[in-house]
Amino acid sequence: MHMLLLPSTSPMSSHLLFLSIMSLFATTSFSLPIPIRSEYEVSLLYEGWLVKHNKSYDDFIEKEKRYEIFKGNLRYIDKHNAGNHTYSLALNVFADLTVEEYRATYLRTLPPRKWKEMENDSYTFNDTISAAPASIDWRDWGAINPIRNQGGCFSCWAFAVLTTVEALNQIVTGDLVSLSEQQLVDCFNKGCQASYMDDAYQYIIDNGGIDTEQDYPYKSKYGYCDTFKQNTKIVSIDGYRMVHRNNEDALMLAVADQPVAAAVEGYGQNFQLYGNGIFNDYCGTAVDHAVTIVGYDTEGGQDYWIVRNSWGEAWGEFGYMKLQRNTQSRSGKCGIASWPYYPLKYSNMNKPNPLKGKAKEDMARRSSEI
Repeated sequence: MHMLLLPSTSPMSSHLLFLSIMSLFATTSFSLPIPIRSEYEVSLLYEGWLVKHNKSYDDFIEKEKRYEIFKGNLRYIDKHNAGNHTYSLALNVFADLTVEEYRATYLRTLPPRKWKEMENDSYTFNDTISAAPASIDWRDWGAINPIRNQGGCFSCWAFAVLTTVEALNQIVTGDLVSLSEQQLVDCFNKGCQASYMDDAYQYIIDNGGIDTEQDYPYKSKYGYCDTFKQNTKIVSIDGYRMVHRNNEDALMLAVADQPVAAAVEGYGQNFQLYGNGIFNDYCGTAVDHAVTIVGYDTEGGQDYWIVRNSWGEAWGEFGYMKLQRNTQSRSGKCGIASWPYYPLKYSNMNKPNPLKGKAKEDMARRSSEI
């Protein structure tokens, strides 16, 4: 049982405690010796975490159970952050979950069926890597909506797919519209279970479009298909493609044109408790989660993807992850290059992509630096 009574402390110890607490909730951090934390300090961290994440439990027994899990995650975070890493762990929204609970609640997506693997795009054959700018962040170009939260529904695939559709629609038409994940859950998936990203794209095509989030809002659970709203077709696409598989150069060229949906393996505790920085730790390629790649960049000589998640702003870098890019694995870090998809929208496709001009500027700059 943890102690909630607050003993008196000296000004110096209070200052050190404040710094210790802030280091766990900050978006940036630096290596420190592994803290030796008193029960009082851990209890204070826990109560602060509950307030920060608006968490409450049904009874005292459940709260104590979550406190013990929180303590174990805190020890794990402290040990990691004391080491020499390119990323830090944090007391994020999943800090009261065991890794098994996290996996069972938030990880469940499906890669395309082998027999359904479609023809790869031609990025690697018709372009060179110099055709892409050195860095891209589609958030800076007004193509990405605010982070959303899938909750306990296994709908990451819906968020990943619709982020790419929203972005492409903005690139082509200039309008950024928030689209309805709930329609995909209710009318396509007919439940909160795992699904295939390619089938979700096909549903939008077959339906002739999809409704807005405002008109058909997300509920984080399966309801019933509102057929009237299903027929409200605000944004449409004309097709979808798979990026040339297991090729990060091809993936870079695709992301230079538009955000791309991808599957990753989020199985590990480090993925669960990710806080900030470039994630370059071990993870496998048994993909179990869908995300959207909204850009790429380089920091301190390390290349990374800008990955948009659907777990709310209280995970990672306000909902995003920097994931190591250009690894020795053909499938990319956490398998991100294994199953990448993007939608097609032919109307107004002759509209110039502003990043193509930026690519030429970057090429000229790199040439002058040699």
